[in-house]
Amino acid sequence: MSQPQVTQAQVTHLPVATGQVGRLAQSLMAMTLGLFIVGVVGFSHIDMIHNAAHDVRHSNAFPCH
Repeated sequence: MSQPQVTQAQVTHLPVATGQVGRLAQSLMAMTLGLFIVGVVGFSHIDMIHNAAHDVRHSNAFPCH
């Protein structure tokens, strides 16, 4: 009988942003993404996109008029 071979996997550790700088960067990216989405959808000339966002605001009881 043959013995099963054991192989070793290579593990790559990616750097993780931690601390104040990491939280600040994540907060800024979240705000940037939010402003981009609101700006694109809010000022969209495509009626379907604008009306979909409008309906979502009303379904969440958020006044927009």
